[in-house]
Amino acid sequence: MNTSNRNLIIGGLAIALIIAILAPFLASTNPDGLDSTAESLEVPESEAAFQSPLPDYALPGMEDNPLGGVISLVVGTILVLLVALGLAKLISKKNNKENGNGQEE
Repeated sequence: MNTSNRNLIIGGLAIALIIAILAPFLASTNPDGLDSTAESLEVPESEAAFQSPLPDYALPGMEDNPLGGVISLVVGTILVLLVALGLAKLISKKNNKENGNGQEE
């Protein structure tokens, strides 16, 4: 990975983490459009297909504490970055093999 790409990733991560840290404090307490529409139409809640590891962007037992939201958003941001970097690495290796290059760029 060259310096330009590394700086871009670090800068993007810094911005994403700042947003993740501030989001729980700036978020509206009003329900979003989908939730408010479901409430006004009295749509019954159904069972989720699978349980989220961090439901509603909060740690279990810390639903009303903004710190739980900050931790879950930071963990989620880092996990998404790691998955994206892993996929990029796999795709890069595949493209290098298809082009006949044994070296990474």
